[in-house]
Amino acid sequence: MTSNSSDFKVPAGVAGSQPQYLDPPLLRRLGWLDWLFAVLLAVGAGFSLVQYGEWMDAYEKGVLIAAVPTFALLGWYWKPVRPLMAGLAVLSLLAVQLYQGELARAEQVFLLKYALSSQSAILWMCALVFLATLFYWGGLLARSETGYAIGSRMVWAAVVLGFTGMLVRWYESYLIGPDIGHIPVSNLYEVFVLFVLITSLFYLYYEGRYRTRALGPFVLLVVSAAVGFLLWYTVSRDAHEIQPLVPALQSWWMKIHVPANFVGYGTFALAAMVAVAWLLKQRGILAERLPSLELLDDVMYKAIAVGFAFFTIATILGALWAAEAWGGYWSWDPKETWALIVWLNYAAWLHMRLIKGLRGAMAAWWALIGLLITTFAFLGVNMFLSGLHSYGEL
Repeated sequence: MTSNSSDFKVPAGVAGSQPQYLDPPLLRRLGWLDWLFAVLLAVGAGFSLVQYGEWMDAYEKGVLIAAVPTFALLGWYWKPVRPLMAGLAVLSLLAVQLYQGELARAEQVFLLKYALSSQSAILWMCALVFLATLFYWGGLLARSETGYAIGSRMVWAAVVLGFTGMLVRWYESYLIGPDIGHIPVSNLYEVFVLFVLITSLFYLYYEGRYRTRALGPFVLLVVSAAVGFLLWYTVSRDAHEIQPLVPALQSWWMKIHVPANFVGYGTFALAAMVAVAWLLKQRGILAERLPSLELLDDVMYKAIAVGFAFFTIATILGALWAAEAWGGYWSWDPKETWALIVWLNYAAWLHMRLIKGLRGAMAAWWALIGLLITTFAFLGVNMFLSGLHSYGEL
């Protein structure tokens, strides 16, 4: 990890001290481009309210308004998000214009058929993830910065096309029928796309934050595995077809519970793959090509901490949703039980880290085993168990 000398200063007379970052407060660092970005977000939200407000309920309008300061802060803090948002706005609005209110145009208009319809954009996402994985591994094994750079750009392109596909899918659901329309996080197909996008986006953040692309080969393995399942599920079950929501999912709770849940799943998966890199480096495998053990340990800890925070929020939201849908906050449904197991696992990991100083191989193996627990809670419960969440089974 490298940093410009202007970014930090080591206190005088303290040998071996950690760098002390002296960045001024966020608002003092903002320039006119930052404020222009915030204004454009507000204009975009206003346009959406005027153009599509009649199809929104009070909750959805509130979310749209709250999204302006939220995404402004995100764009101020992590500047690569800005071109991502701009690209999504341009591509999704272009797709909406090309549809002209007719879903049949997805097979008639060249740009929709081969690029911007939801299914086309998501398939491009899948192809780019596979290619990015190959280039990242080529970069790692050949010590090629070019391979790394191409892989990174492909992941960014995959994120742009994947999110475009999800936004267009949302619009397509309303073209099928106003009573069919819903946010695309309601079934395994849609949440696997969400998992791919969230995991990739968090990886890209850590790639930029720590200025290393050597984690890409490992994180992209789990992302590629998710894409492989997604393609199998699409072909074998026609899962890409948009379906009406079952009654239990016809709730605004779904719009916040599911995304929060998958921030947890995505960051837990990322931490597990960083743990794999840690264990390989400790054993001298690819050691010279990987970042330091300290950096790997820090990424693993921060990913789990972020995931735990969002998973906790998602669990609370899920209990509130359950009370509305089924009349009780907790019913020991298999999905709920395994969600609790996941929560307890990472709560214990963080407790041991913060109170007992958990580090090293124990922490890495625990994070890796945590991925197995999380995978069963995410997918295994749907495959082998049944309960109130049976609408999500394979």
